[in-house]
Amino acid sequence: MLNARLHSTALPSTNRPLMTRIVLLLAFTAAAAFAAELKFTIAPGFFEANPGGAQLGPCHGGAVIDKAGNILVTTDTPRGIVVYSPEGKFVRAFGPTKIHALEIREENGVEFIYAARPQSNEVIKLKLDGTQEWALTYPPEAMNNDGAPIFKNAGGFKPCAVTVGPDGSIFVADGYGSNYVLKFDKDRKFVKAFGGPGAPEGRFKTCHGIALDTRGEKPLLFVCNRNSNRVEHWDLDGNFVRVIQKDLRMPAAVHIKGEYAILPELQGRVTVLDKTGAIVAQVGDNPDPKQRANFGLPIAQWKDGICNSPHGGSMDKDGNLIISEWSAAGHMHKFVLGK
Repeated sequence: MLNARLHSTALPSTNRPLMTRIVLLLAFTAAAAFAAELKFTIAPGFFEANPGGAQLGPCHGGAVIDKAGNILVTTDTPRGIVVYSPEGKFVRAFGPTKIHALEIREENGVEFIYAARPQSNEVIKLKLDGTQEWALTYPPEAMNNDGAPIFKNAGGFKPCAVTVGPDGSIFVADGYGSNYVLKFDKDRKFVKAFGGPGAPEGRFKTCHGIALDTRGEKPLLFVCNRNSNRVEHWDLDGNFVRVIQKDLRMPAAVHIKGEYAILPELQGRVTVLDKTGAIVAQVGDNPDPKQRANFGLPIAQWKDGICNSPHGGSMDKDGNLIISEWSAAGHMHKFVLGK
């Protein structure tokens, strides 16, 4: 099995009375059991190697799961989004090509895809049949931290990821462009920009992934500050809150399911955090630095259970991990949660 890390809990002090120490030791033991590591095993060959009779093709995007359990994987091919059944079989393909990141949001019982397309300088909303609801482009009125316009033209807007707040506000991580997170209201009217380029806390070196985190007392934005190798919380007004984890390996995306946040790390690993931010699993760790973030790694060098360039990921209803890679051939993994 691919092992994970345990939470750390301080042992009770030996200076306490015996009965108190016994009670605290029992509490510690229960806490350790509750915080036991998540364990996963690889499901080799789970996904069809040639879905629909063709290679999956370049993946520079994400993977999400709809209510029916179908797995939607974005590609840079003319097929756009490739759909697998819950059993890993090809179902269909639809939608535009070169979607970088996406999430599914249910609205009045209907599922929609919110997607970022950096090469097309837009964020789009799609139905699951591929019908486009709208496109959001750059806000010319957006100002940077110095009060100057962020964008000279539409070409400077290169969004990496998008998420939606409880009130319908839209948050766009413009990681390949301005390195600001841009907030729009539910009618797509620009509200504000926050962050900006830089290494210190409160700045971004490629804000690459973003999600709404509702696991705490109030909803927050979970942002992958990829080239700073950390993940962060920001509030919905654009204020920096805290670093959740640092010293990661280029966290590319975040998917939140139940208690857990799944982080595909571009440099050959997938990390799972609990709602406190503690690491509860790390899978697919590639020991060869030359294979990490290697878009062109030949299929002959792939190994079951070893990741090369994780870029998108989700957790299904059973707690299994679905991972897509930044790969010229199109590389998919399923890691099965141990019972």
